[in-house]
Formats: sequence, C-alpha cells, structure tokens
Amino acid sequence: MTTFQRTDDRGARPVLPTRSRTAAVLRRALWWSVLSLTGGVERRGRLPSGGCVVVANHSSHADTAALLAALDARHTPAIGAAADYWFGSPWRSRICRRLAAGFPVRRGGGGMDDLLSMADELRAGRAVVLFPEGTRGRDGELGSFHRGALVLAERAGVPVVPVGIGGTDRLLPKHGRLRSALVRVVIGEPLPPAVTPEEARDAVAALHARTASEPLRDSVTRRRVAAVVTSRWGLPLAFCWAAAEALSWPLMPELLLAAVCAAAPRAAPKMTLGALAGSLAGGLLALQLAAAGAQLPAPLTTDRMRAEVRHELALEGASAVRHQPWNGIPFKVYGAEAGRAGIPSARWLTASAAARGSRMLTVGAVFAGFGLLMRRHRRRYGRWLALLGGGFTAGLALIVHGWS
Repeated sequence: MTTFQRTDDRGARPVLPTRSRTAAVLRRALWWSVLSLTGGVERRGRLPSGGCVVVANHSSHADTAALLAALDARHTPAIGAAADYWFGSPWRSRICRRLAAGFPVRRGGGGMDDLLSMADELRAGRAVVLFPEGTRGRDGELGSFHRGALVLAERAGVPVVPVGIGGTDRLLPKHGRLRSALVRVVIGEPLPPAVTPEEARDAVAALHARTASEPLRDSVTRRRVAAVVTSRWGLPLAFCWAAAEALSWPLMPELLLAAVCAAAPRAAPKMTLGALAGSLAGGLLALQLAAAGAQLPAPLTTDRMRAEVRHELALEGASAVRHQPWNGIPFKVYGAEAGRAGIPSARWLTASAAARGSRMLTVGAVFAGFGLLMRRHRRRYGRWLALLGGGFTAGLALIVHGWS
C-alpha cells in the first residue's frame, strides 16, 4: 500500500499524497457511472471528517463498487480484500488495487498484521473499509463480525462507522449474473473504537434493514407510460407516430422517443427501431403520393422551407435529406418535394435510412441512458415531460418563425 513520504507542518502526522486523492476521485466517478447505468446508486448520510474504519454488510462483489461510488473521495477509501482470492494472481491483484483501492488481508493467519498496517493511513484521514463477516453472506442475513476492524480502529484512535448496503444482492447475486437494480448505501452515526462486535453488527443490521424498507418513489405518469410502451401497443404506437409525421403529423418521432425511452429504458431498442421503420415507410409513401400529384396537409411548414428543399434536391439529389436534422425543416417536406422532383424511390429510401437511422438511434440511446441515470428520480418524470414539451414547443415556434 501507500508508503507515506510527506508529513504535516509539525512533522508528526502522515499526509496522503495528492495522487491518492486524484485516484479516489477517478474511482468514484467510474463506479458511480457504472452503477447509474445498472439502476442507480443512492446514498444517505456522510462519513465524519478525518479517518475512520467503515464496517458494512457483505452479500455481493458489487458491495465494493457501491461503497466506492457512495463514499466521499476526500476520504480516499481503501477496501480490505481477501488475499487468497483478490491477490491470488497478478492480473487480479492489479485490478483490485487500481479499480478498488484494495489491500490484501490474509484469512489463514497474519490478517491482523495486515489490518494494523493501515493505522497510519487512518491517522492521515483515510477511510478503511472492511467487511467484518469475512465473506459474502446469503439471503441478506448478516454473519457474525470478527474483531479485526475494531482492533484497528482502537489502535489508530478513529471511530467505527457502520454502513448498510442494499440492492447489490439483486444487482450481482452470489454466483449469479449482473442485472439492473437500484443500490442504496446508508451511512450511520460513528461508534466509539471500543464498540463490541455484536454492537457493530447490530448497527449495520439496522442500517441494512432501512435500505430494504424504503421503497423507490415513482411517478404515476411514468408507470402508465412505461406500461403502454412495454405492452403489445408500444411498437405499433412508435411505427404509426413516425409514419404519420413523415406524411402530415407535426410532432416528430424523436419527441416520442425522448419521452418513452426515459420512462422505460429497456424498451428503447424496440421503440427506436419501430419509429425508424415507421418514418421510412411514411417517407416512402409521401414521395409516391407527391409523385402521383397528391398534396397532403403540412401544418407548421412554410413556402420558404419548400423552396430550400427544392434547391437542395436539385443540387444533391436524394442525399440532400442529410440536412434535415440540422436545418429544422420537417422530414415530410423532404419526402413530398422528393416525389415532385422525381427522385427514385430506391435512392430516397437508402438516403433517408442513413439520415433518419443515425439520428433516431442516437436519440433512443441517449434518452435510454438518461432514463437509467435518473432512475432514482422517477418521481420527477412529470416535470421531465413538462420540460420536454415546453422545450419542443419553444423550439418549434422559433424554427417556424425563422423560416417564415
């Protein structure tokens, strides 16, 4: 582990190197991002200032990621890890040290010496994280606590901080596969170093119970939207919305994707592909109808838009549709004017698939990621819809005004 080369102004107390704090910041950002994508991480409480020994329940390998994401980087948390497992090979040792700030603790003799070697780092203000059960438990039940963590806290003269972790057993079960789940970390009040193993265990058990008893607050609106999207009606809705927009409907399918992918991220691929198929089908139909002389209603479009599209098509042919996402002119204008210009259907379909496909796939992925990141704030989904609707209305008004 880190060997101290610096001291404070009095030369009596070790100080953590700057690179250790920088590494802690990067680790926290990494694991916060990972857990946000797999369901979110929520923290309650804070560590006290200065060094401390953190004792937590242990039911999953994801517990380490949860703590590194939740604990403040200024404490540069170090995780005690089983030497025979995490340091049994060079590559596993490197992963543990670099990604988890792990240090080896022997389970077959010598473990107390390994723990006591961290006393100076605790005095320097570091948080040393230990799982006193010694191994992962099953079914959420806490095993008995070993005394090592408490002896270390007493030797270093720092408090013991109980922490309850919930959701990691669903996120990454023992001998199971990774799945989506919200992770909660509840930090309790500091305990004196002289606390007994039973008292520490009871404190951790009480905090762990709180993580399971606090349901995730959700929005009724989000639940209803997600129910429709994930039902058999979700795909037809995306297809019909996008097809209608390519013909006459004024609300673009990206607006629908922004709303539904944030509500039900797992349905994003289905909804995105359905919208893309509908947009291409509607655009092809718009071209053929215009070529046959039909003129469909095109609300919120202007003569200047149509003139600009005719100019682009004359210069670039079907590939002119690539300008559509950036100039604000609706896709239906391009489809109709391409039909009047006699653009071949095959060329139009190829060009519009490239332009619309890249745009819709990007929008679907971005808002699915947004939905995953905001999972613990689902109760605010109604506000998101209001913000989305207001932003779209304002943007549309500006575009129409600019092309008038």
